[in-house]
Amino acid sequence: MRALFCLIFYPHKSDLQIKNEKFAPIYFTIVILTLLEIILLSILAFCLLVQLYYVLFVHLKLARVGIEVMPVSARKPISVIVCARNEIVNLEQYLLSLFNQNYPEFEVVVVNDRSWDGTEEFLEQLEKKYSNLKVVKILDNDKFIAGKKFAVTMGIKAAKYDWLVFTDADCMPASENWLMDMQQPADENTEIVLGYSPYMKRRSLLNALIRFETFFTAVNYLSFALKGMPYMGVGRNMAYKKSLFFKNKGFAAHMHIPSGDDDLFVNAHANKYNTEIRLHRDSHVWSEPNKTWSGYLRQKKRHFGAGKLYKSKHKFILSLQIVFQFLFYGFFAACMFFSREAQYIALGILALSIIIRCFIYPKLLKRLNYSDLRWWFPILDILLFLFLTLNGFLALFGKKKVNWK
Repeated sequence: MRALFCLIFYPHKSDLQIKNEKFAPIYFTIVILTLLEIILLSILAFCLLVQLYYVLFVHLKLARVGIEVMPVSARKPISVIVCARNEIVNLEQYLLSLFNQNYPEFEVVVVNDRSWDGTEEFLEQLEKKYSNLKVVKILDNDKFIAGKKFAVTMGIKAAKYDWLVFTDADCMPASENWLMDMQQPADENTEIVLGYSPYMKRRSLLNALIRFETFFTAVNYLSFALKGMPYMGVGRNMAYKKSLFFKNKGFAAHMHIPSGDDDLFVNAHANKYNTEIRLHRDSHVWSEPNKTWSGYLRQKKRHFGAGKLYKSKHKFILSLQIVFQFLFYGFFAACMFFSREAQYIALGILALSIIIRCFIYPKLLKRLNYSDLRWWFPILDILLFLFLTLNGFLALFGKKKVNWK
């Protein structure tokens, strides 16, 4: 069964032979498509519409929102919490930047989680120099299941102040005003602040892919938070109240999985009334990316496991986003095996998708400190899709046990 499509073309003025004619002649081109081609192209177009919902009604909100004004004074004291397991190299390189913060009253709580690489000796030396450093030491013990969540819990218990700001041992604040912007907001109803943590630039395809994936993750969780649907945060740069943690029994609901000390806690307790985001460049925290493909795959595997415990509404809207992206590229590839006419229409739909997104994402790449990636946007978009598809397959059928360090 075939269907006919008419494409209308208007000729150039130089082709008109009759002068002073009121109406230019119209030419028709007949495009013949099979029923299967029509179905494939219709599904492809529908996938595009779903994609455009996320682009135009979610992510565009983040591109348009104004950057918050940096506070000029401190409100309440802060406890900064860092968990470290065999992180001596990173601690030596980045930890001192925390003590240089332009904030009058704060402490740095470092949890040494069973390290044997010289971390303990290094922290002992720092304690003599910085009175606002508090070290919590975790020893090997068969009575509990060790992991980052236990380390974070020990750090929170040891914290002196109610407002907790979290980062990692391999992270460095973008400026001395990081804590000033991540401090507890004036609105007492705000219990959670979601920050942003870009990865440092290195010369490799893996690095570009990691930073691009981090960009889209950030665009997603920050945009949905703006829409009143916060569903995750990153432990490299976020803050919440100590009282909120203990009121909700900490990580008790998901202590059995190795990841989720950041995103699962936010997913369970954040809402449109108690959550804010921070976008100011001074509030960013730079982080060291994975340097090997195997390390990155292990990291994504941990995140994949945590995502299974998200609230049902969050899993639905995020799954919908991923599924329709998969279907979009899948049906586009399928259309390439049919007639030339079907191929041209599919290529037009793909081009429309890229053009629309190119008006939005380059601006967001600049806003989120990844300006250098904007020229590679279409290529990285496809590579990231292929990589995440492979990673999802490996996460489903690979080994289940994954440690945090």
